[in-house]
Amino acid sequence: MEIRPMEWTDYQKVYALWLSCPGMGLNNLDDSLEGIGRFLQRNPETCFVAVEGESIAGCILAGTDGRRAYIYHTAVHPEFRRRGIGRQLVERLLAALRKIGIHKAALVAFSRNQAGNTFWEKMGFTVRSDLTYRNRALTELRRIDT
Repeated sequence: MEIRPMEWTDYQKVYALWLSCPGMGLNNLDDSLEGIGRFLQRNPETCFVAVEGESIAGCILAGTDGRRAYIYHTAVHPEFRRRGIGRQLVERLLAALRKIGIHKAALVAFSRNQAGNTFWEKMGFTVRSDLTYRNRALTELRRIDT
C-alpha cells in the first residue's frame, strides 16, 4: 500500500469510497468534482490517499487557515479496514501539518458515527464540550448522508 498526495484524477474513486462508508456527510456542491478540485488546489500538501493496486483504500482531506488545520472526509473502505490504513493516513497528515507550521488540528464527526468517533478518540482527538458548533449555508445544498 502507498500513501500519496491526492490528485484531482482520484476524485471518482475517492467519491465512491466515501459512498461506501456509513456515517459520511456529503453534499452536492462542496463534494462535487469542482468543489474537491478547488479544495485540492488550495491544499495540495494536506490531502492524501492510500492506494492498494488499482484501488483507493482510504483518504484524508485537510485544509488550513494558516493557524489551524481542519480535517474532512477521512475514510477507509470497509474491505480495507483493521489494517492501520486510517492511522497511517492521519500520521502522514499530521507530519505534513507540522512541516508547514500548523500546531493544532480540528475536525467534526457526526454524533451518530460511532465507528468514526471511536477511531478519532484512539488517535488522540478529544471532544470539546466548551464549544457550540454553528454553520450557515450560503447556497442551498443537497445533503448526501451515507
